[in-house]
Amino acid sequence: MENAEILEQLRAVNASAAFNRWAGFEVTEAEPGRVRLRLEWREDLGQYSGHLHAALVAGLVDTACGFAAFTQVGVVAASHCAVNFVSPGVGTAFVATARSVKAGRKQVFVTAEVHAEREGESVLVAFGTTLLVPLGAQSQGTPGKVRE
Repeated sequence: MENAEILEQLRAVNASAAFNRWAGFEVTEAEPGRVRLRLEWREDLGQYSGHLHAALVAGLVDTACGFAAFTQVGVVAASHCAVNFVSPGVGTAFVATARSVKAGRKQVFVTAEVHAEREGESVLVAFGTTLLVPLGAQSQGTPGKVRE
């Protein structure tokens, strides 16, 4: 599959997720094993000090990692996600870049960084790792419905 096809497919997946639509995540780049998301700053995404809420930063890491894994193995679910915050989420926009480290049959290891765009500079806000499990045929069904 070509990069343009991957990008189009991920944009459709992104648009199908209510949280991603609410937050304003935008898939800007995609290729096998690598994805970039963008989030424009809005005041309603801030926490009490006016920084991007940590939940949104973690959401960017989780989503970017999941999408990077998706480009290699299809639908996945996170089994572990760890985020390290290194700078306040202050900027006009936030960019998450994820890269697949190893895609196996049962697990996919992905890393991500989130940078804030501040006064023409890119400032590292957080980095993280995610371990994802390919769902394959198990992914069929109604989203949000628990399978027995």
